[in-house]
Amino acid sequence: MTTTSSTALFDPFAPGFTDDPYPTYARVRSAAPVLEHEVGFWLLTRYEHVSELLRSGISVDEGRLAPGPFVDIQNLVYGDRRIRLGGLSLLDLDPPDHTRLRGLVSKAFTPRSIAALEPHVVELVDAALDRIAAEGTVDLVEALAFPLPFQVISEMLGMPDTEHETLRERTGLLVRSLEPVIDPEVAAGIVRADQELSEMARSVISWKRSHPGDDLLTALIEAEDNGDVLTDDELVAQVVLLYVAGHETTVNLIGNGVLGLLRAPDQLALLRSQPELAGNAVEEMLRHDSPVQMTRRVTLTPYRVGEVEIPAGAFVIGSLGAANRDPAHWGDDADELRIERPDARQHLSFGAGHHHCLGAALARLEGRVAFSRLVQRFETLEQAGDVEWNGRINLRGPERLPVRAA
Repeated sequence: MTTTSSTALFDPFAPGFTDDPYPTYARVRSAAPVLEHEVGFWLLTRYEHVSELLRSGISVDEGRLAPGPFVDIQNLVYGDRRIRLGGLSLLDLDPPDHTRLRGLVSKAFTPRSIAALEPHVVELVDAALDRIAAEGTVDLVEALAFPLPFQVISEMLGMPDTEHETLRERTGLLVRSLEPVIDPEVAAGIVRADQELSEMARSVISWKRSHPGDDLLTALIEAEDNGDVLTDDELVAQVVLLYVAGHETTVNLIGNGVLGLLRAPDQLALLRSQPELAGNAVEEMLRHDSPVQMTRRVTLTPYRVGEVEIPAGAFVIGSLGAANRDPAHWGDDADELRIERPDARQHLSFGAGHHHCLGAALARLEGRVAFSRLVQRFETLEQAGDVEWNGRINLRGPERLPVRAA
């Protein structure tokens, strides 16, 4: 197998890419599934290769990248500004640091605590559906996809009320740090958002230490393992990560999933007639249009993918979106939404290995309740205008999705 270095083959900044990246993924998957890009990164698009990458234990520490075009671009765009929570979040750490922090955070994020949230999630969804019924035509993102996960994670953490639009703008900027950035102004906005969110978390943590409550933030402060606790900086990083990841990704799950149902009316009708399929429908929606489109690793030693050897110090992108539609794994109908798909749970949207998504159970719960109750509540559910995409390469989803419900 030979590698291909071509921006013409894969250009995530091309007009229209973020509206529908899947034709590009298919082209790369066929022509150069192990793509060495001239910008200086490697791209994997086949299910087999991405799955192996996720389970390989390869580093996520970008400080260990070898000099080259990719590092040069990052330095040019960001300068010497450290981004994304000082590199202390679970996203950016390898074992044993990652193992230690995940163990402490997991003590406050248990499956039992997530399951106990279901009655409240049902209440929140039903209240949102009441508002949708009263208005008839709404932007589904504003009416349901954003407020549901935002309120749930805010209440879980015990965060104070804040200006939603401002916070939404800041978190939307911070998650751009997880994708290629070539605009210095965007990079500056990411850095500012990182600083502002970190300061917000630091202030709330300080207040919470003297006003503990029955919430996740208090549990994180009190989490201990044989005398080991989270430092202040580690605590800030995990709180911001949970706050941001707790709603940014699920917004896309609900928005992408509802749009998928609207574009496949037979599947919408099937879910309405068989609500017990809701759990598997969530898995298929995660596969069909992944809320997170890519993940990254840094090779510390040469890493072989098929017949290609990726050198040490390389930045490797695993395309979750491409892998989740690889016909070699899913069959000829990989591009179709099919909520009865028996192996849908094999999707890679939550990652795998050390960095498997800590909030997967929460996202599944929110998605299952939202989809099942939405389609049961309304006999008519249809798109009422063009979808507007958020323009992100990685955490891709609708910015606005007009729907008519009755």
